[in-house]
Amino acid sequence: MRVGEIRHPERSDNGKPLDGVRVLAIEQMQALPFATQLMGHLGADVVKVEHPERGDSGRGAQPFLTDKDGRKVGATYLRNNLAKRSIGIDLKQPAGAELIRRLVPNFDVIAENFLPGTLDRLGIGYDALRAIEPRIIYASISGFGQLTDSPYKRWPAYAPIAEAMGGIYEPNRKDGQPPPVVVAGGLGDNAAALFAVIGILSALLHRDRTGRGQQVDISMYDSMIAMADMIPQLASMGAPPQWAAAGHTAIVAAFKAKDGYFVVSVFREHHFERLARSVGHPEWVDEERFSTREGWARNIEPVLRPAIEAWAADKTKLEAAAALCEQGVAAGPSNLAQDLFDDPHVAQRNMLIEVPRSDSDRPMLLSGNPVKLSETAEGPIRSFPGLGEHTDEVLGELLELSDDELARLRAGGIIGP
Repeated sequence: MRVGEIRHPERSDNGKPLDGVRVLAIEQMQALPFATQLMGHLGADVVKVEHPERGDSGRGAQPFLTDKDGRKVGATYLRNNLAKRSIGIDLKQPAGAELIRRLVPNFDVIAENFLPGTLDRLGIGYDALRAIEPRIIYASISGFGQLTDSPYKRWPAYAPIAEAMGGIYEPNRKDGQPPPVVVAGGLGDNAAALFAVIGILSALLHRDRTGRGQQVDISMYDSMIAMADMIPQLASMGAPPQWAAAGHTAIVAAFKAKDGYFVVSVFREHHFERLARSVGHPEWVDEERFSTREGWARNIEPVLRPAIEAWAADKTKLEAAAALCEQGVAAGPSNLAQDLFDDPHVAQRNMLIEVPRSDSDRPMLLSGNPVKLSETAEGPIRSFPGLGEHTDEVLGELLELSDDELARLRAGGIIGP
């Protein structure tokens, strides 16, 4: 699917679920931009506030492309800002903060992900804005939350910090080695983003019933504790830490095929029987060494791996996974990017979007919307905005500022570009 296209035209065109919801996003990097982009995909009008010269700090990420205005635009910005409009306002100038206060009555949701206290000092925190509009939903994402006095409240946080503190890394740490730190799309960011969307939608429903707005407070640390829920649970039940890692009380491992690896997950006895039969070793079922789940795990390297990889040697990773799945054994190929590009599932479900780029004839591929609805067609999807591209449009539309007023604000460096 390309930007601007609609797929599944057979579905009824009843509009999108969040049509009519307006979001003013004072945001940067990934956690909140991912959340507001999802709301944009679902129909919300998302207006993104950026510094008029520097823009969202995600614009400085690598790799980057050169936008039509000649600016470099980094990968973090590109993948999190489809379906939005951008306005450039310098919030540190009193007149810039005043523009935000004037805009508030025109929005259902104000969303921000700055260090707690930052927007309060600028006069645009929750208390200041709810005094202007009591019905406002004010959503905040931060490392450690705002509604409680966490000892970490003032700590800055990126995804790996929240992931580490939530316990994600320790189960896979080898003795005497540091824990493996993997930033794969920012689980700490995207998990917080999803909880933020849930919170915002819940607050909107509550407002519909009561007429009252509220603050939605999302902590990245909390989000990772929720995502890593088995780690504290297992420890509280007396299980050793390694039980939370792959392959200690089950078969959870990657095996080699002729073109790469496929992953197998076996957690139950009847699945082990099916695996043994599928790879030509039904005798495993009656052997003492495989009588427990711990026994399966202990024998992955000495016994299971050589046998399974011998069985898969003439198969592609997809063929091996398909053969196991046909027997009821959970398996799947360990995909590279090109595998995703070629996957019919990905194409059928519009999970990669072609975004034209001004500096190349080749489109950029970005993740699509994973929320599929039976009665709502997907698209059209608007491309990422240039820095401040919609400043005049939004301020003219919502505040009815004249050309002369816009020119004065621009001359003072309050708006841009």
